[in-house]
Amino acid sequence: MSGYGQNGQNPVSGPMEATPRAGRAAIEAALKAALQPIELEVIDDSHLHAGHAGAREGGHYTVRILSERFEGMGRVARHRLVYDALQGLIRSGIHALAIQARSPHD
Repeated sequence: MSGYGQNGQNPVSGPMEATPRAGRAAIEAALKAALQPIELEVIDDSHLHAGHAGAREGGHYTVRILSERFEGMGRVARHRLVYDALQGLIRSGIHALAIQARSPHD
């Protein structure tokens, strides 16, 4: 028994709230502000994961980013920069993130 009544109502606190999603626009804005990308593409892959247990916890995204900030860095360091830029959004609705991070000289 879930503890919720009909229509998703919690008998104590009211309607159930859905997990907020970070959203493509918010991801793009955060990455632009932090990494000044030359190229940026954020793809919402959430529809490919419908029914997956984690899909209720947040969205699935692919990020393709080209930035001078990645120059001279290895793959792990580049991914850390992306995760650092999205730290607040990860807590508010990113469940999975695929990253393709390149520098102009790759």
